[in-house]
Amino acid sequence: MVSQITRGIKISVLTSFEGTYFKNYKIHFAFSYQITIENHSKDSVQLTSRHWEIFDSLNDLEVVDGEGIIGKKPVLKPGELHTYSSGCLLSSPYGAMKGYFNMINFTSTKTFKVFVPSFKLCAPFALN
Repeated sequence: MVSQITRGIKISVLTSFEGTYFKNYKIHFAFSYQITIENHSKDSVQLTSRHWEIFDSLNDLEVVDGEGIIGKKPVLKPGELHTYSSGCLLSSPYGAMKGYFNMINFTSTKTFKVFVPSFKLCAPFALN
């Protein structure tokens, strides 16, 4: 697990290799990740959008931007947390992701970025 705190918001990531499958005559490597967002600040905040950079060791960088996370825009009061799971497909057994969440502070009404630390996506058989 990797964790990082930005402006009182802690992001923790746990990853898992889910297996391989064929799609369009090509092998794909499936990974899941679980993200926990903890509000250690004194203000209520809301996640509004996300930005991901997905690195695949055999392909170019893929950038994904979107509203919320898995169709939600969670509000976290001080001391609350929100956990969700998602996943991605790679063309190789090794890659990584990093990114950030855009959030709004309800007290100051200012937006800010909460960084998601870089996390590895690695099939167990790909490790030395």
